[in-house]
Amino acid sequence: MKIAIVGAGAIGGYLGGMLARGGHDVTLIARGAHRDAIRQNGLTIESRSGNFTVHPACTDDPAQAGPQDYVILSLKAPAIPDMAEKMLPLFGPETAVVTAMNGVPYWYFYRHGGPLDGTRLQTVDPGEKQWGRIGPERAIGSVVWIAGAITAPGVIHHGGGSRLPLGEPDGRATDRVNRLSQALSESGIEAPVLDNIRQEIWTKLWGNLSYNPVSVLTFGTLESMSRDPDARRVIAAMMEESRNIGEALGIRFPLTIEERMAAAEKVGAHKTSMLQDLESGKPMEIGALIGVIAELGQRLRIATPTLDTVLALVKARARAAGTYREEI
Repeated sequence: MKIAIVGAGAIGGYLGGMLARGGHDVTLIARGAHRDAIRQNGLTIESRSGNFTVHPACTDDPAQAGPQDYVILSLKAPAIPDMAEKMLPLFGPETAVVTAMNGVPYWYFYRHGGPLDGTRLQTVDPGEKQWGRIGPERAIGSVVWIAGAITAPGVIHHGGGSRLPLGEPDGRATDRVNRLSQALSESGIEAPVLDNIRQEIWTKLWGNLSYNPVSVLTFGTLESMSRDPDARRVIAAMMEESRNIGEALGIRFPLTIEERMAAAEKVGAHKTSMLQDLESGKPMEIGALIGVIAELGQRLRIATPTLDTVLALVKARARAAGTYREEI
């Protein structure tokens, strides 16, 4: 099975390393020192279950890889629109694209049903580059429940978790999603096929859309924000507003807001991905995590006053840091 990993950073590199060890024909799309180190020394995965090194192909030019059976897209959301055109050489007639990133994916309303069926989300896909070039028909959804970090060029530390649920936008258990699930599972990645991948997306999104942007404004960890009464009040209001949107789209929320915040507090002194990006001078996932919720609120005519205020302040923070992209 030919599989390209577009964005072979901590998560994409871990998936690619596991699949390569499992015997699949993997090509990593990476840049700079990380690419050079993989080419020279291979990709090393450090994990509590044991370290290993594999030697997959690695390039910064997707055209060198050619058509694939699957493409796993694990870039952060702000980088994807610019990559959409460059990915075209990876696509054959049957190539499927797995969206493995935080937030709401570009294909979310493809075969969704209901009044928003076919809606294209401008905060997620500015200019509809992903919808037009990748195409929603190629998409397989996924949710990443894996922690990792690049500790040195060509070296990825697996921090925990090996779960990557998969699902077709229309909920069918197709041959293509079943084949990928089997390949991942045999390679050591837990990859069940779900009949409602959007439910899983919201399970992760509910915490990300609230804790991530508030952390950018407070520099707080999951633990400290959960314990601070003012931060807690804002996060709870954002969760309530977004829950109203999710429920209008058919999403169920089995946990109360208090239970969800208690779970976040138990994670401890962990910095959110958005705060890590701010501190590293990288673009933050504003559109995919919070901007899209504001857009959905407008489309559904559901008020999101707290979320809108936080979104405006996070944009201001990004502008001050010089990392804001106006189209997001």
